[in-house]
Amino acid sequence: MRLVVQRVSSSRVDVDGKTVAEIGQGLLILLGVAQGDTATQVAWGVQKVSELRIFSDELGKFNLSLEEVGGSALVVSQFTLLGDARRGRRPSFIAAAPPEQAIPLYEAFVQGIRERGIHTACGVFGAKMDVHLVNDGPVTLVLEQSVQI
Repeated sequence: MRLVVQRVSSSRVDVDGKTVAEIGQGLLILLGVAQGDTATQVAWGVQKVSELRIFSDELGKFNLSLEEVGGSALVVSQFTLLGDARRGRRPSFIAAAPPEQAIPLYEAFVQGIRERGIHTACGVFGAKMDVHLVNDGPVTLVLEQSVQI
């Protein structure tokens, strides 16, 4: 599982010119599900993004989590995060899970965030989306947990 987490002051997803999801302060989470990912990676990702201390306290230090600031999450599936462009000019996406594996894990990730009491909005799995954001900071992190074989 690979996550790109961006602290935002606002973010939204449009599909076919219509807004389908929108949040204010919080995290835009681009989620890539890899071949072999399981509920273990989902649980890790949910805990990591919920508790990650990347919001500033009154002294301006990164001491507060999404849960602590009462922020929202916007989760967008993005298989291209698993693209491998080390060779050639066209990326390979064979590391990305197929939809029949990725969709249940994506949905479990979203549900896990919601179960932590965080308002969560979603993009549309598999759709061509326009993702708009105001990156606060900017703060952007890439998080990954690989399947241990």
